[in-house]
Amino acid sequence: MIFEHAPSCEPERQYYFIEQCRTLLQAQKERTGRQLSYKITTFGCQMNAKDSEKLEGILKQIGFLAAEDEKEADLNIYNTCTVRENANQKVYGHLGLLKSLKEKAPHKMIALCGCMMQEPDEVATVRISYPFVDIVFGTHNIFKLAELLCRKLSGEKQVIDVWEGTDQIVEDLPAVRKYSFKSGVNIMYGCNNFCSYCIVPYVRGRERSRKPEEILKEIRELVADGVVEVMLLGQNVNSYGKNLDEPMTFAELLRQVEQIDGLERIRFMTSHPKDLSDELIQVMKESKKICRHLHLPLQSGSSRILKAMNRKYDKEQYLELAMKLRREIPDLSLTTDIIVGFPGETEEDFLDTLDVVQKVQYDSAFTFIYSKRTGTPAASMENQVPEEEVKKHFSVLLSAVQEISARMSSRDLGKTLPALVEEVNEKNPSLVTGRLGNNVMVHFPGDASMIGKIYPVWLKESKGFYYIGERIDE
Repeated sequence: MIFEHAPSCEPERQYYFIEQCRTLLQAQKERTGRQLSYKITTFGCQMNAKDSEKLEGILKQIGFLAAEDEKEADLNIYNTCTVRENANQKVYGHLGLLKSLKEKAPHKMIALCGCMMQEPDEVATVRISYPFVDIVFGTHNIFKLAELLCRKLSGEKQVIDVWEGTDQIVEDLPAVRKYSFKSGVNIMYGCNNFCSYCIVPYVRGRERSRKPEEILKEIRELVADGVVEVMLLGQNVNSYGKNLDEPMTFAELLRQVEQIDGLERIRFMTSHPKDLSDELIQVMKESKKICRHLHLPLQSGSSRILKAMNRKYDKEQYLELAMKLRREIPDLSLTTDIIVGFPGETEEDFLDTLDVVQKVQYDSAFTFIYSKRTGTPAASMENQVPEEEVKKHFSVLLSAVQEISARMSSRDLGKTLPALVEEVNEKNPSLVTGRLGNNVMVHFPGDASMIGKIYPVWLKESKGFYYIGERIDE
């Protein structure tokens, strides 16, 4: 009867199941004498972190209490990542730990969701080797948690609901933000780029942009609730709006977001170099709110490897874009991603990557050893690079990146810049930790009352990757 009376449209359907779950949970509380608890463990990117906030909001509204430790929780949810193979192994490691706990306490529930669960082989592994997992769902139906929980609490043994794809976007459900003063905002889902090493388009699906009016409404509501900084999220924000009924550019969306009263800072990620327009550069240059930080993944400095990666730009085009950004926005902090050891990478290819690193002078770079992902074109490529050579190149690249980053991160020494206070410093409670617009951290005297506010800070000492500062009274 519970399912027969459920509305067919979203998100009304999920609010119905939230109420049904609340009733079922209350009955369980009366039987056991205690409220059930949950723990969400998140792997991977900021989009996963945003999804986990939605999961937590649903669980809170149902009536679950937050647990500090997965061993204590009655419901454990693992929001998985599958960009690298070791992320999958971490999940299985957690399941191994919980198996013995569940044997002693059969009422405990385990749910797996996220990108790893979009891979049919992984779902089959869970079904066969981990039958004690209660709920499995993917990236496309994160919003269905209450409905899936309702099925489990109503007696189903194992609930598996993974969609191959979707054109559906369901928002307007509860969420619990990690920070009261800043928040991620999804502006689009999926990816159309199909880089040859990347599993994301297969597990996140095709690009789907949210309507601008819905994005603006969400941001206004966040600002009314105390948010001063938003991070606009998408696998490739630069291609935002192409599939809307009335197409618009990402630059135009940024212009409209900037008009929201009370919003003080705008960030976004990730940007694909092939879609970064002159219009976007101009909007960033003129903006009073867009932070002077751009994450622009390089992946490789070799045109030959970039072609094999299906990145749709070459070394010269990337350098031209980076130099234009440096020229048009001199105080811009540029960060990047670089992969070492892509199939067929030679010494000459690696030296091309080092050359780009030296010319662009990144403020920081996330460096990765190539990880073969089954199901991607690169996984079946010949000429996989020997591990010893990859590690040697990785070490050389890391040294170069760290030396440049330490120098670039200290270039604002002596300036006074606005810093958003994020927390009391973990190591020294007489200090607070703030984030500058260029994403560099600064520690300066303060207390918890300053969290979520922006203060002018004099950067008096550089520690290589962060500053020690002093608040300047205005």
